[in-house]
Amino acid sequence: MSTLTDRPGTALLVIDVQNDVVAKAHDRDAVVANIRSLVDKARAADVRVVWVQHSHDQMTQGSEGWKYVPELVREDSEPLVHKTFGDAFEGTDLEDVLASGGVGGLVVTGAETDACIRSTIHGAFTRGYDVTLVGDAHTTNDNSEWGAPPPEQVIAHTNLYWQFQDGPGRTAAVTETKDVTFD
Repeated sequence: MSTLTDRPGTALLVIDVQNDVVAKAHDRDAVVANIRSLVDKARAADVRVVWVQHSHDQMTQGSEGWKYVPELVREDSEPLVHKTFGDAFEGTDLEDVLASGGVGGLVVTGAETDACIRSTIHGAFTRGYDVTLVGDAHTTNDNSEWGAPPPEQVIAHTNLYWQFQDGPGRTAAVTETKDVTFD
């Protein structure tokens, strides 16, 4: 399993499902519903839910756009990691939060697929975590006017290549919300 052999736990990461980030995201409502389902499953199984929240000059902390979507409510006991880079590990206390919970495996959800999701799954894998991307619980916006493929292709491509990610002592996987269990 994980190269973090003294950390057998798993955590659900909910990355940047904030009002401004997902306002016009591809399949927004279905993705948010899937994430909510995963949060409920994790809580029922007593699995740590870690919330990640991005800020920058146009989305300042405390603004309406910066807040998590109303369908997803963090419990006070659940860690909140503030970030300003794509990779949720860069310049944050995420590693400390996960280490304190004995977490070596991550189940990843959120936005945006081609930015913070991709950066974080690679960052986690490089740091020794087992990383499962929930294929129907991440989304992105349409960035095709800047040369990106349409959002459904970005999501499909990320799901495709992540299932073949490989490294010694670590696993990478893609699964669907309905197949996630926190046993």
